Amino acid sequence: MPTQANSTLYERLGGVYSIAAVVDDFIDRIMVDARLNINPRVDEAHHRVTASGFKYLVTELVCQVTGGPQQYTGRTMFDSHHHLLISNQEWLAFMDDFQQTLDKFKVPQQEQDELKVIVESTRSDIVDTTLG
Repeated sequence: MPTQANSTLYERLGGVYSIAAVVDDFIDRIMVDARLNINPRVDEAHHRVTASGFKYLVTELVCQVTGGPQQYTGRTMFDSHHHLLISNQEWLAFMDDFQQTLDKFKVPQQEQDELKVIVESTRSDIVDTTLG
């Protein structure tokens, strides 16, 4: 068992099975969030893609960016989101959903903080800053 000091975030999160369980809850949460689906483009996207496919890609992505062996096979965050015209308010709702999922699974604070830094690093590719 690797020690905390030399283990990856992926390992500290419990690997692919634990990550997939968290992603499963998170995607279920955002797919039905009225704060996100008020945006007709987001709502349409949530009905166009299957939740299972979305969960698969997000699991790949989270595993890769946390140091796991998986390789993300989806599109860039910009290519996946720029046409959705996501507002800052919607981003905040998304992050609230993320926090609710992290809390549900009792993810330790250090790992939460590291995950939030990773997620926040995608904000400029996802949020349309002209919307305010």
